[in-house]
Amino acid sequence: MPISSSRRVVITGLGVVSPLGNDSDSVIGALRDGSSGIRPLTQVPQKVLGIDHGAEAIAFTGDISDYGPMEKTLARTIKKGSKVMCREIEMGVAVAQLAMNDAGLNESNRDRDRTGVLYGCDYIMSLPEEFAAGIKKCLDEDGNFQFEKWGQTGKPEVNPLWLLKYLPNMPASHIAIYNDLRGPNNSITVREASAGAALAEAYSTIQRGHADVLVVGSTGSRIHSLRTLHASLQEKLATDQADPTTMSRPFDVSRDGSVVGEGAGALVCETLEHATHRGATILAEIVGYGSSAVGPQTGMEDSHLRQAFINVLRGALGGTDPASVGHIHAHGLGTVECDRQEADAIATVFGDVAVQPPVTTAKGHMGNLGAGGGMVEVIASIKAMGGELFPIRNLNQLDPACPINACTGNSTPAGDSFISVNVTPQGQASATRIAVFK
Repeated sequence: MPISSSRRVVITGLGVVSPLGNDSDSVIGALRDGSSGIRPLTQVPQKVLGIDHGAEAIAFTGDISDYGPMEKTLARTIKKGSKVMCREIEMGVAVAQLAMNDAGLNESNRDRDRTGVLYGCDYIMSLPEEFAAGIKKCLDEDGNFQFEKWGQTGKPEVNPLWLLKYLPNMPASHIAIYNDLRGPNNSITVREASAGAALAEAYSTIQRGHADVLVVGSTGSRIHSLRTLHASLQEKLATDQADPTTMSRPFDVSRDGSVVGEGAGALVCETLEHATHRGATILAEIVGYGSSAVGPQTGMEDSHLRQAFINVLRGALGGTDPASVGHIHAHGLGTVECDRQEADAIATVFGDVAVQPPVTTAKGHMGNLGAGGGMVEVIASIKAMGGELFPIRNLNQLDPACPINACTGNSTPAGDSFISVNVTPQGQASATRIAVFK
């Protein structure tokens, strides 16, 4: 949709946890160097689920040092609270603290009643270990589970606070509570489209005058004993390779599926007036967004994704000349059909390859990070603007059925603006257009 200039929304801080590092400079450096975050999995058993490789954020340990510099009292509070946070929530809280620190946003230069949190998150699955002790107590001498014993014997063994570790609204809740942010607070759960949807809602909230500042982020993981099992059964995952760094091959003729990953990202978004008043460094500006849901219909197979992509790309442009876009950060899932549908949508909206902006994606380096991926990708493109664009890793031969202006070298200018787009298998899509502040 077209955006009014009445309240310009700018970005003043970045925070990231990813398979390529836990700061934005490391991420853009790894993308430009062609480094990969795909390696043998450590969080799920090997030789059990059919896949043994993925993109873990190995530098994130959950230690309080991963949350960045902060006052000692806050550090103690977060460390104590981490007992009721699963890994996805820990990553989400960490990137928010990193982004606020990066923005120089503190109690002295924000109005706590006008500063809020808006977060994207996927549904989060409990770890089986949460129930292990209770289940063990309900086994008979032959090892069979006795359902009738669960209520009285098994259930009391489950930590009464276990659910707080897995609720998808908890990242926004923790961030607001720890930092005394009393403004608008919202959680969005639309899988891979969560980041763009969160940014769109954040822009709208600020533009309506309901907040001056919002910490906007998303967090997700597809690396989990049950979640990874679900993905391997329900989705097309890439085949394990002798060199796992070659597994994710977006738009390549040889691609055979996506790669599971994990990560989180956060931005500090605020009005231009607020940012200027407190002397903040302005990194970029949100200038467009789009949101759509196109459900699959009988006989459509994955073609519904094409229309969802078209809708959000046009929405993000908002009537702007497509030629003005510096680059497109594609979803680039790495599956045969999703990539074809996305490429066709890009050609429909932007024209043939000769007139398209360059197209890239970070997924060749780090796979599908779930709900956290879109925000990590936005941060990567923000860092690329004004310099060289990172090429698509493992794109050795472009699929003829993917008519895109694929970035395959290190000398392509990223331009002064970009559109980042993501979609879910169900056809929920989001896109955000971000530009250099002028």
